[in-house]
Amino acid sequence: MKKYNSIFKSICIAAASLWITVGCVHDDKYDEPNLDGYACVADFKANVTLSELKKKFTENNPSGAAYVFQPDKPNDPSDDLFIEGYVSSTDETGNIYKTIYIQDALKNPTHGFTISVDMVSSYTRFPQGSKIYVKLNGLAVGTYGGVVQLGVKTGAESAANGVSRIPEKLAPSVISRSCNTRGEITPRVISIADLKANEDLIGCLVELNNVEFDAKALCSNYAPNGETVDKVIGQNWDKLAKVYKNTAVVRNSGYSSFANQYIPAGQGTFKGIFSKFQSGANTTYQFYINKVSDLDMEGKKNGELTDKHFPRQDDIQENPCRFSSTNLTAKTVADIKQLAGGLAPNGLVQITGNFYLKAQVTANDEAGNLFKYLYVEDATGGIKININKTDLFQDARFKVGKDLNIKLNGLYIRNVAGELQLGSNDSTPAIAYRMKEEDVYKYLYDSNEPARAVVASERTISQLTTADVGRWIKIKDLEFINGDLGKTYADGTALSNRTLEDCSGKTITLRTSGRAVFAGKAASTIELAGGKGDVYAILSVFNGTYQLWFTKLPDLQLTNPRCDGSVYTPLPVLYKDDFAAGGFNGTEWTVVNKVGDNQFWGTSNQGNGTNYYAMMNGNAGGAGNNFANEDWLISKAVSLAGKSKAIVTFTTDVRYAGNALQVFATDNYTGDVATTNWTQLPATLDTNANAFGDWASSGNVDLSAFLGKNVRIAFKYTSTTAAAATWEVDDFKIKGQ
Repeated sequence: MKKYNSIFKSICIAAASLWITVGCVHDDKYDEPNLDGYACVADFKANVTLSELKKKFTENNPSGAAYVFQPDKPNDPSDDLFIEGYVSSTDETGNIYKTIYIQDALKNPTHGFTISVDMVSSYTRFPQGSKIYVKLNGLAVGTYGGVVQLGVKTGAESAANGVSRIPEKLAPSVISRSCNTRGEITPRVISIADLKANEDLIGCLVELNNVEFDAKALCSNYAPNGETVDKVIGQNWDKLAKVYKNTAVVRNSGYSSFANQYIPAGQGTFKGIFSKFQSGANTTYQFYINKVSDLDMEGKKNGELTDKHFPRQDDIQENPCRFSSTNLTAKTVADIKQLAGGLAPNGLVQITGNFYLKAQVTANDEAGNLFKYLYVEDATGGIKININKTDLFQDARFKVGKDLNIKLNGLYIRNVAGELQLGSNDSTPAIAYRMKEEDVYKYLYDSNEPARAVVASERTISQLTTADVGRWIKIKDLEFINGDLGKTYADGTALSNRTLEDCSGKTITLRTSGRAVFAGKAASTIELAGGKGDVYAILSVFNGTYQLWFTKLPDLQLTNPRCDGSVYTPLPVLYKDDFAAGGFNGTEWTVVNKVGDNQFWGTSNQGNGTNYYAMMNGNAGGAGNNFANEDWLISKAVSLAGKSKAIVTFTTDVRYAGNALQVFATDNYTGDVATTNWTQLPATLDTNANAFGDWASSGNVDLSAFLGKNVRIAFKYTSTTAAAATWEVDDFKIKGQ
């Protein structure tokens, strides 16, 4: 063992700088890394196999916690432990991040392993095919997502079985490359059906033959910038059931150099690093692409795409991602709407001609205010396209400003409350007349032209006509009506209407979804802009009423004085609590139990991660377990001294049948709810007892009766043995000036 110690003493720290590959490399060709100046060691025989390393966690560790190897003893090398392996991965394209995958042989490996290391551009030190040695002393073996991996134990891990990445400064002293041995990794050929029986190969470079990406992924890019996206790959198509008998997931990083390239559309050979992700009883087998040249699923000859990878297993006969207008007749948006004729509301008509439309994407779902649809527009008008898929903005085809080629034959035009829209004829709730995700490739094609600026059609409210429905428009000098000032854009998760008006008093509705996210905040937490200015939005119509849908907060440029010359100033928040920390601070809230011994006001984050809220439930779990309760949650006293206006706002959510929550205010809390003089407040409460998550805003509840006093707000919960609802309260604010 002494020779290991002497070898590592001879390693010097390289002075050469690392570099990071940036930009989009379309030819997928890279220079060999220059290893001059990086330390290496002479070959030696490791004394721990990859199989034995894995067993340290899986078999010899009854506690299930990460296994930590004894620390290094500089003066006693007899306990030094090493593994050896060949690097199967490369992070040169950026698709693999801070991970080095190894396998126990260049060809026909029997075991692979995952090394978690806090280092980027590791390929510059440990290129693919390099033989490396890892000193285990002081390191730890744990698991993430069911994959056993090597790292360190710092105490900061969220789970006992977790490990952290090996620090970059520590890496040179524990990971070394052989000076002499490097070869080409020959992928281990395997089938998707055999992945479960071959989990020892996790970390190895493997090859799948006769595979193809499923139809939902066709003609889309690997991943949007900054987002990691899963694409399904299939093998053994069942022609009768029209599904793949075997599938796995390909994980694609939005930071990879090939993120914005389109995935190959044919069937063929796939090479990637084998991995998995396990959550509870569910296991998803997945692969990471080292570089796209490892995939032979869409051929090129003399720079042109060939058809050698078609037909596919799912009977797609030729490359579906090549748009050609040959034998197609160009149509405009106005033409499409004319095809609908006098279509009655909710009526459908199928487009049967060999037509196509070229139009610009003017609005998508990036901010969450649009859901499963986008708008396109040409010189003649705009139209909505319904697609049964979320996060459409992540697809390069659907970026705002891009021109989209749309094959129309087979699509349906539907009249939705007066607005003509494109979609399908499938009325099942899961589809709701939207184009199926697996059919998108049949109709929507990237023009492969750069995005252009979207130019809004300027209108006044009086000028709007049905020809403007579907267009991206600009209306100048609008402001929210006085009755909406101080409100939020949306009430909880619901769709909400707010009213905009011009200086002549003409009004138009602004629709906002509770799903919308603006600047990282939920729409329901953002107060309406109170000034006057220009509004950019999509115009829609519902039963004869024009509506505006905006896509991001800068679309509402309401920063000037209002029509009457006034400057709106939102009411300052005097006190707020979103219960984010969990639990109640005794100086902030008082919990009073008058009836019932088993349930009390508390906080919960069930289904909401770190988003806690106040909650009261009089049911002990299941039918017949309701209890009679009277429980109060009372805020601290908030001074309204010197204020001329004050309000309270909050959100509520109810589930299950039971009594309505009651909301009270007082300025003379005696310490006993029975002897205190309470004033009931007319707050708006959630009324949908059939579902969680549809938070409702209370509105601006007037506290004028308590100006100049110290006010407390109380929530009174009651239940009976016959019915006990669950009530939740969040985003509590008292405002005043």
